[in-house]
Amino acid sequence: MRRQRLGRVMGHEGPYLQLRPPGGGREWDADPVQVREAKGDEILRASVHEVSHAAPGRTP
Repeated sequence: MRRQRLGRVMGHEGPYLQLRPPGGGREWDADPVQVREAKGDEILRASVHEVSHAAPGRTP
Protein backbone atom coordinates (compact mmCIF):
# COMPACT_ATOMS: atom_id res chain seq x y z
CA MET A 1 0.00 0.00 0.00
CA ARG A 2 2.80 2.37 0.86
CA ARG A 3 4.39 2.21 -2.60
CA GLN A 4 1.12 1.97 -4.52
CA ARG A 5 2.41 -1.04 -6.48
CA LEU A 6 0.29 -3.89 -7.72
CA GLY A 7 1.66 -7.40 -7.66
CA ARG A 8 0.67 -11.04 -7.69
CA VAL A 9 1.68 -13.09 -4.66
CA MET A 10 4.17 -15.69 -5.84
CA GLY A 11 5.15 -17.13 -2.48
CA HIS A 12 6.79 -16.16 0.78
CA GLU A 13 10.25 -16.10 2.22
CA GLY A 14 10.42 -15.94 6.00
CA PRO A 15 8.02 -13.24 7.19
CA TYR A 16 7.74 -11.54 3.76
CA LEU A 17 5.47 -12.08 0.78
CA GLN A 18 7.10 -12.30 -2.62
CA LEU A 19 5.21 -10.26 -5.21
CA ARG A 20 5.63 -9.99 -8.98
CA PRO A 21 4.26 -7.14 -11.13
CA PRO A 22 1.47 -7.81 -13.65
CA GLY A 23 2.90 -9.10 -16.90
CA GLY A 24 6.02 -10.45 -15.19
CA GLY A 25 9.21 -8.87 -14.06
CA ARG A 26 11.40 -8.87 -11.01
CA GLU A 27 9.86 -10.04 -7.73
CA TRP A 28 10.08 -7.97 -4.60
CA ASP A 29 9.52 -8.69 -0.92
CA ALA A 30 6.69 -7.04 0.98
CA ASP A 31 5.66 -6.93 4.61
CA PRO A 32 2.25 -8.68 4.78
CA VAL A 33 0.99 -5.92 7.09
CA GLN A 34 1.53 -3.42 4.25
CA VAL A 35 -0.31 -5.51 1.62
CA ARG A 36 -4.02 -5.51 0.82
CA GLU A 37 -6.16 -7.37 -1.67
CA ALA A 38 -6.57 -5.55 -4.97
CA LYS A 39 -9.91 -3.95 -5.80
CA GLY A 40 -11.96 -4.84 -8.89
CA ASP A 41 -10.77 -1.90 -10.99
CA GLU A 42 -7.14 -2.58 -10.05
CA ILE A 43 -7.49 -6.23 -11.07
CA LEU A 44 -9.06 -5.23 -14.38
CA ARG A 45 -6.24 -2.78 -15.14
CA ALA A 46 -3.64 -5.42 -14.27
CA SER A 47 -5.36 -8.00 -16.49
CA VAL A 48 -5.42 -5.60 -19.43
CA HIS A 49 -1.74 -4.82 -18.82
CA GLU A 50 -0.83 -8.52 -18.77
CA VAL A 51 -2.69 -9.24 -22.00
CA SER A 52 -1.35 -6.21 -23.82
CA HIS A 53 2.24 -7.03 -22.85
CA ALA A 54 2.09 -10.78 -23.47
CA ALA A 55 4.27 -12.20 -26.22
CA PRO A 56 2.36 -13.05 -29.42
CA GLY A 57 0.92 -16.56 -29.22
CA ARG A 58 1.46 -16.77 -25.46
CA THR A 59 -1.39 -17.00 -22.98
CA PRO A 60 -0.77 -14.91 -19.83
